[in-house]
Order: sequence, then C-alpha cells, then structure tokens
Amino acid sequence: MPTNSELAAKMLRDASMFFRQVGEQNPPVAEQMNQNAAVYDQVAQLVESDPTGEVPTQDPGAEEAPAAE
Repeated sequence: MPTNSELAAKMLRDASMFFRQVGEQNPPVAEQMNQNAAVYDQVAQLVESDPTGEVPTQDPGAEEAPAAE
C-alpha cells in the first residue's frame, strides 16, 4: 500500500501529464502548460525526497536589506 507522500507524488505527476497533453492539443497555451507541468514535477520530487520538508517562503512585500558599507 502506498504512503500518503507516494500517492501525492503520483497525483502530481498525473496532473503534470494532463498539463502536457492539454498543451499538445492546444498549441497557443503549450508553453504555459509545459511550465505548469514542470512545476508539478518539481513538487512531486520534493514530496518524494522530503515529505515533511518545508518550502522557504519570501514575503512579497519585503524589500532586500541594504548592503553593509
């Protein structure tokens, strides 16, 4: 029986395949669909390799700290 993370990774890969198929059938959106598919593949890999890991986030409103002089 698969673990929850194995099942999640499989579902993400299946979604990735769906996006690629949509792109193949609809060339005007192919680039966007391939980008979506790549993200789903990357997340599937993360879920498999580190199921309890956390994705670092960046506050969209935060600015970079000024460089020390």
